[in-house]
Amino acid sequence: MNLPHLLRTAVPLAVAGLVLCAPAKADSQGPPNIVLIISDDHSWTDYGFMGHPHIETPHLDKLAERSALFTRGYVPTALCRPALATLITGKHAHQHGYTGNDPAQVEDADEYAALRETLISRIDDLPTVPRILGNHGYLSHQSGKWWEGGYRRGGFTHGMTRGFPEPGGRHGDDGLTIGREGMEPVFEFIDHAVAEEKPFFLWYAPFLPHTPHNPPDRLFEKYKAKGIGNDYIARYYAMVEWLDETCGELLGKLDEKGLTGNTLVIYIGDNGWIQNPGGPGYAPRSKQSANEGGTRQPTMFSWPGTIPPGDRGDQLCSSVDIVPTMFAAVGADIPESLPGHNLLPVLKSGEPTPRTDVFGETFAHDIADLDDPEASLLYRWVIEDRWKLLLTYDGALGRHASSHPRDEKRPQLFDLHADPHEEPNLAAGNPDVVARLATRLQDWWPVTNRQVLTEWTDEPGEWE
Repeated sequence: MNLPHLLRTAVPLAVAGLVLCAPAKADSQGPPNIVLIISDDHSWTDYGFMGHPHIETPHLDKLAERSALFTRGYVPTALCRPALATLITGKHAHQHGYTGNDPAQVEDADEYAALRETLISRIDDLPTVPRILGNHGYLSHQSGKWWEGGYRRGGFTHGMTRGFPEPGGRHGDDGLTIGREGMEPVFEFIDHAVAEEKPFFLWYAPFLPHTPHNPPDRLFEKYKAKGIGNDYIARYYAMVEWLDETCGELLGKLDEKGLTGNTLVIYIGDNGWIQNPGGPGYAPRSKQSANEGGTRQPTMFSWPGTIPPGDRGDQLCSSVDIVPTMFAAVGADIPESLPGHNLLPVLKSGEPTPRTDVFGETFAHDIADLDDPEASLLYRWVIEDRWKLLLTYDGALGRHASSHPRDEKRPQLFDLHADPHEEPNLAAGNPDVVARLATRLQDWWPVTNRQVLTEWTDEPGEWE
């Protein structure tokens, strides 16, 4: 079996959109409110309900208890802007075009500003969640992380972010104060929507536990006292609990207003983070990587009385499933261009989801070519049941090259059931699995201009 040939010549197929069922009718109480909570730079292991030995997340633990919980939830791209763009559009990064956080640097300031505006302007033509829900009478509010200009450009009726080209308008500006400096803007919006008797969509994407890791002293001292032995790790743990406290305030507000019963709450993180014990940054194989530490994100769907709670075990979920599920919940048509699954029917019934695999892609932090996603492509990956395959590509690394050293250029295959932390590379011993999953990746998104990086020998199934 010539595996290099299979990896490089798998026949490309068009990526088709999916509509798995007709739009669902709204609940008898009226269309549900939708609250999307997005954690920022948060590892999949770092919750009480995921069994962390030190971190305390009592409010999110309670949310998990009343939710359909996917501990095997994933984001396709483990970087802030692409991940958030997927959550607002329902598309993969190579489809919506936000493959990195910023355009690649150029010397001329005016030229760079034009590149930034060109990138942001893509949101103007995308069918975003607040735009679609607005057509169904919803008010919407943006708080926290937001990259695509001011909140109105995304279709929100209310919000906090001024956005580029305003001074400091890059990834949230004024919106980044939410949670860290109180919850009042969000609470005022909820009160306003209730007074107007309007259903609402709330984008709560606080800058937590994201750096700067400057938690309240009471939380920092709490984790120092646990004997963790490292201030960097103690600060990060404290930031996670600070996030949990703000989520508790938000969920408490819904209870106070009598909204919990007719509110769909969805929780996910934008990408992972493994704290570097020797400094304020992140460790390898977390943020920006294709590894579980970057892409795996527990995902919750809570709608009391409509979605039965329970741990979904080994069932897979991708963040591309969130948008079609939200649309179904409000009775909106689901665009055929969306690649994700409408999970609402199986969330209601408790039956297994239709998802049997998850596809993902990793790009450089800086976008080398705004019109060519392949120019910055570093990895593609696929999960099928127990198996996960990572392929490495020769896309431009840009100015953040140290984040992607690409030390491992061979195909990487892991058995996630036996090895969720991806330690031994099983590719050499499973050439048939590597070849089959590589073909599936090419069928999902045909890549034609980038080279798979390999270090093959002439012997089948062996690598140098």
